[in-house]
Amino acid sequence: MKSEKMRITILDDYQDAVRKLDCFKILDGYDVQILKQSYTDHTLLAEKLKDTEALVLIRERSRITEDLLTQLPKLKLISQTGKISNHLDLAVCSRFNVAVAESMGSPIAPAELTWLLIMSALRKFPQTLTGMKKGLWQTDVGESVAGKTVGIWSYGKIGKRIAQYAKAFGAQVIVWGNENSREEAVRDGFIAASSKSDFFHFSDVVTLHLRLVPETRGIVKLEDLRCMKPSALLVNTSRAELIEENALMTALKTGALGMAAVDVYESEPIFDPDYPLLKMPNVLCTPHIGYVEKNGYEQLFSLAFENIVAFFENDPQHIANPEVLVR
Repeated sequence: MKSEKMRITILDDYQDAVRKLDCFKILDGYDVQILKQSYTDHTLLAEKLKDTEALVLIRERSRITEDLLTQLPKLKLISQTGKISNHLDLAVCSRFNVAVAESMGSPIAPAELTWLLIMSALRKFPQTLTGMKKGLWQTDVGESVAGKTVGIWSYGKIGKRIAQYAKAFGAQVIVWGNENSREEAVRDGFIAASSKSDFFHFSDVVTLHLRLVPETRGIVKLEDLRCMKPSALLVNTSRAELIEENALMTALKTGALGMAAVDVYESEPIFDPDYPLLKMPNVLCTPHIGYVEKNGYEQLFSLAFENIVAFFENDPQHIANPEVLVR
């Protein structure tokens, strides 16, 4: 049964968007608290969450640590929007008898943003807009994507969409990734790179679509970026940690890489206008909005909220650590 006193907290809703979603009505009858700002101080956050029994995480915006869980004795469930990643240690949650439920996202919004970044960076769209607002006319000459080679690392749900977009715009597609990924790309009519160095060397645009796991952390090395054409563009809408620390900045500063477009950062959110990448004229930055889109939010939060209702009605679903349910 739903309880008026049962407290659910939604973290890091920067835009105060969740309460405006159609699916928010799924939580009618619950006591819902929405925190719009991030808290890096776990003692302060724990005070905000002291009565919380279910916590809703917006992707990976907050880290759930042992230190935090020690201060949340009432917490029974963490309902994740999307899949669990490196922001949450499942074993630690199990030790504190906190169930973790997962939901499923859509590749549409991140794929569309990736393509928008590719087109915007190549056509120098931000520079053109800034120039016009300053009273200038046609300040830059950009380039079209047609005729270029778009390199896609990882041919999954998002990578496949990017490949089709590139094909529609008249670009050639080259794919790198594991053997299955490359074989599937070839079956779909695209080229599989014979080596990682060839992948970087022949691509005019490289876009990353790998999941961040221990094996992929720092997988893109400075030497890889130095294999690229000096005019090439690197796009990262996946995870900042996929790129070796300082490699992107070094490649851009030394001219080994022409441009970058990034939506992800090692520490988020970023409020510092002097953040190094923001100061570079050949870098296009967006504030991790790849999945932040209304239809995508409806899908992510619908399942996250349904998982909460099911859990408190004694019918738990999509639990990643089911061992806690039998304790």
